[in-house]
Amino acid sequence: MALTQRDAPWWTRAVVYQVYPRSFQDSDGDGVGDLRGVLQRVDHLAELGVDVVWFSPLYRSPQDDNGYDISDYQDVDPLFGTLADLDEVIAALHARGIRVVMDLVVNHTSDEHAWFVESRSSTDSPKRDWYWWRPARPGMDAGTPGAEPTNWASFFSGPAWEYDEASQEYYLHLFSRKQPDLNWENPQVRDAVYAMMRWWLDRGVDGFRMDVINAISKVVRPDGSLPDGITHDGRLGDGSPHYLSGPRIHEFVAEMRREVFAGRDGAFLTVGETPGVTLEDALLFTDPERGEVDMVFQFEHVGLDHGPGGKFDPRPLRLTDLKASFGRWQAGLAAAGWNSLYWDNHDQPRIVSRWGDDGVHRRESATMLATVLHLHRGTPYVYQGEELGMTNANLTSFDEYRDIETLNYLAQARAYRTDDELLAAFAAMSRDNARTPVQWDASPHAGFTTGTPWLAVNPNHVEINAAAQRADPRSVFHHYRRLIALRHDDPVVALGDFTMLLPDDEHVYAFTRALDDVELLVLGNFTGEDRLALVDPVWTDAPVVIGNYDEARVVEVPVRLRPWEALVLRRTR
Repeated sequence: MALTQRDAPWWTRAVVYQVYPRSFQDSDGDGVGDLRGVLQRVDHLAELGVDVVWFSPLYRSPQDDNGYDISDYQDVDPLFGTLADLDEVIAALHARGIRVVMDLVVNHTSDEHAWFVESRSSTDSPKRDWYWWRPARPGMDAGTPGAEPTNWASFFSGPAWEYDEASQEYYLHLFSRKQPDLNWENPQVRDAVYAMMRWWLDRGVDGFRMDVINAISKVVRPDGSLPDGITHDGRLGDGSPHYLSGPRIHEFVAEMRREVFAGRDGAFLTVGETPGVTLEDALLFTDPERGEVDMVFQFEHVGLDHGPGGKFDPRPLRLTDLKASFGRWQAGLAAAGWNSLYWDNHDQPRIVSRWGDDGVHRRESATMLATVLHLHRGTPYVYQGEELGMTNANLTSFDEYRDIETLNYLAQARAYRTDDELLAAFAAMSRDNARTPVQWDASPHAGFTTGTPWLAVNPNHVEINAAAQRADPRSVFHHYRRLIALRHDDPVVALGDFTMLLPDDEHVYAFTRALDDVELLVLGNFTGEDRLALVDPVWTDAPVVIGNYDEARVVEVPVRLRPWEALVLRRTR
């Protein structure tokens, strides 16, 4: 049943801000962002108006994958500070009415986590079955190429199995070899994870963003073996049909909800990161009657510009593909469930460089893209720097990259792609594009650090920075403030029905939102040229709710949109 204003959860009106700690603000000059740095910038978050801050992992970690390899779930990595520092940050955000969501990474741990160290110590270890240990493929010698228990490829290139010479068995790692997968079939693993989650809620955390949560259930044959994946080229196969949204996934997630949140007072948020999720499965995850998660991150739209060779084979976006994808998800989760809305995060390149114009029309395209996204039905997520229109990193040599996914791909792909091709691909799609430090001002290193930043600051910080934008009422920053306030104040933005318009137009994105007798028309020009939006004449002379050029314009139909222009119009039906 569709949500009403009376029964709609608080997060339907909320906007979430993602902090990637190592790139947010450094307080001690070591070049890495930290929790004392976050304390220096809480007023920026309050001024922006966001309701929730989601922290990418702050836990103790060897930092093989920038904190997504966790060695202790109940401690803060010294790189970022202490548990006391985190308590202070939580209190400071709570004092400003901002909730705190922690990243929950429980598909895998670090290979330095005490659980895995114990698991690896002996085949008879009580924790051996906490991870996926398996012998070599039948008839093959352990440790030889192709002897891995399955042919699954890792997300970070190479086989998804690592050979352990001491025990002559392999362990599964869907990501880095230093990120062994937990075995969720073992109830002791689940109990340990739930106890850890309750510990964080007791500490004042308001929920979790659950990293690759739909990978925790694997297909297990009766004899305990895992099935091979389909091979497209070479000997490595695609194992994802056997571990994404596996046979027990909804059982596990519902159990988590019951064991961690049931009977607990508070206004919590749970969002599952679910790569490869289908609309049908997302509806199961997010239907409130089922008691699993409040919303999911799906990846369909951010794969639309991936070529046959994957993300490092980018192709231009077709706007009609984006409309078809978003329109399908809006319709599919209209009656039950809920959408997460995002362009940017720590794994995606900057949207203004990706699908906008990061040159002459940077402000216009950044604000247009923001308007189109935030006016959809769902909870918008703002990734740090997105509210400033930060661009891709402009890295020009392989030595400048730090991302493990990029570097692993480089080592593999140099055998069949030229350096020029790879540099162009990384400049467009590497995760490092999202990880350059936040540009606070025009000073050296953008006010991020007094030391040498762990990843170079974008040289354009002299023009693109928070200090300059705070002083400019037409800036990207202030446009985001207006969009966030609009969602807070206007029920039609949070809860209105969605109708896609002009589905075949390759230049103009158009849709309506309607609630009771109020209707909004949202228009976005995805090009650097004037375009006509052929909409219903009833919108003639409709007042402008928000726009990114000027809001005093008189609207005529067809509506002439200037380069990268966004318009939101209101009428009473």
